[in-house]
Amino acid sequence: MIPRHTTIVITGASSGIGRATAELLAAPGVKLVLAARRRSALDAVASECRRFGALTRVVPTDVTDAEAVRDLAEAAASFGNGEIDVWINNAGIGAVGEFDRTPVTAHDQVVQVNLLGYLHGAHAVLPYFKQQGTGILINVVSFGAWSPAPYAVSYSASKYGLRGYSEALRAELSRYTGIRICDVFPSVIDTPGFAHGANYTGKKLKAPKPVYDPRRVASAIARAIADPTCTRMTVGSVATAARFANGLLPALTRRITSALFEYYFGRAAPAPITYGTLFASTAPDSPIDGGWRAAGGMSRTAAAVGVVAVVGVLGALWYAQRQDD
Repeated sequence: MIPRHTTIVITGASSGIGRATAELLAAPGVKLVLAARRRSALDAVASECRRFGALTRVVPTDVTDAEAVRDLAEAAASFGNGEIDVWINNAGIGAVGEFDRTPVTAHDQVVQVNLLGYLHGAHAVLPYFKQQGTGILINVVSFGAWSPAPYAVSYSASKYGLRGYSEALRAELSRYTGIRICDVFPSVIDTPGFAHGANYTGKKLKAPKPVYDPRRVASAIARAIADPTCTRMTVGSVATAARFANGLLPALTRRITSALFEYYFGRAAPAPITYGTLFASTAPDSPIDGGWRAAGGMSRTAAAVGVVAVVGVLGALWYAQRQDD
């Protein structure tokens, strides 16, 4: 249960994980500051959160604009009587395609949103946290921070970069015992993100199964806020497996991941090239779910091959080591 009068900022709050988190944290007296690019979508989320008794403020914000994010922090502090208790960096976007055939402007935008947007958020809120002596910064990252995604190089770069940003910032703030940073690493989540992202492959993109309910990530964020010892949390078995597999057997993991992508693209239906919502939010609605759990996609079996293979090899190595002892 979030205490009354807690002031929480959520970026990327208009759909998917951000909207699920807003609705879960909405409770009587809680102050939610909702940020994303599109006011109409934020208004819909705010209306739903008010049904649960939350006080809400909508602040349309492009996280690639550092000044706009500072304005967001000022608005949140004003709403919270001078204080901000929790800041959730969640806004994200992707672009899929061969690296050199994807416009460099698309790569730049992915890094601007996914990496610099989080830096902008932390930079804007930390002065408030330091003045208060307390504060919680939640970074919604991805299992892609451990497992590189071919055909999504800039996405991988942004997520790997987030790990470094968070670890370095956590070290720098170690003397501020009341300020805490917690990173959440979801597996593949059933959000509109796959439909909203840019697609330069010429193939129809579908979320690889297994996909998880965005509300599971929202629950993890709520636990991270409540747990004073939390510094990182994974959501879904795929994220946990990817972390260990790529750490112990990176070359094998890369080969398997690449083979899965090639297999999928070889079978996928043609689709037009699209920027999606990479540069402008044009989505007509703001749902939590993407509909991938009910829709067809890369089969669960095919998507799990990499994890199974890696786990099998790890088991064999562990057994061989035990035999040598």
